[in-house]
Amino acid sequence: MLQTLTDLCFADHYPHRILVLRSQSVPHLEETPWHHHKKAQLVLPLTGVVTSFIDDKMWLVPPRCAVWIPSNLMHRNQISPNADVCMLFVDSTDLALPEVACTLTITPFVRELILHLHTQQDYEKTDPATDRLVDVLLDQLIQLEREEFDFPIPDEPTLNRLALELIARPNEKRTLGEWASDFAMSERTLARLIKRHIQLTFGQWRRQLHIVLALQKLAINMPIQTISEELGYDSVSAFITFFKKALGKSPRQYRIERWGK
Repeated sequence: MLQTLTDLCFADHYPHRILVLRSQSVPHLEETPWHHHKKAQLVLPLTGVVTSFIDDKMWLVPPRCAVWIPSNLMHRNQISPNADVCMLFVDSTDLALPEVACTLTITPFVRELILHLHTQQDYEKTDPATDRLVDVLLDQLIQLEREEFDFPIPDEPTLNRLALELIARPNEKRTLGEWASDFAMSERTLARLIKRHIQLTFGQWRRQLHIVLALQKLAINMPIQTISEELGYDSVSAFITFFKKALGKSPRQYRIERWGK
């Protein structure tokens, strides 16, 4: 596994500004326990998909994107089978990097720069040329565009269970009242619980999950019709209308503009 406790301890005590660790592809799902570290972390899947649980949110991270995890923030990661993943640890002190978790769109230049720096690491010393490349990388990280790949998963037991049910079956069309019946409460009580803990209505919360999953699937070049079916839409046009209303452009336009495909 990439992130053993030894890896994490080493990352926090590595004497230079950045450290790049790279996973070895394995044929099964990898998971790390809940943990935190002093250094900020960028999780970059080169192939496959990473699912990061950060505090009370789930982040789905496809290739060409990365999740930024600020220092000392509790999180755990799931890495899909046969994935190739880079973990960039950064001493973010006095840097204008995000103070909250977010998903970043990774440019080809940043990707190659991270991979190059992985080959240049030396615990004992660093050279001026590498230092200059680190400066460039940190400057580039500040400028990267953000994506909306997060879905709230509250700690509250009922909502936590409901969130996991929605994730497992995103094509589920059950109403709020039907879910409330499962939890032996009224529809109004469940609606208030969702609003209090998530600051969204049930419909908004479920739509946020669909946005997250749709973006993840678009990034791995899944056909739009397949995405529509997996998310439970009655037609491709209904899915396109939903997507366009949420993000201001069609799925195809969004994919071309973000990922050039």
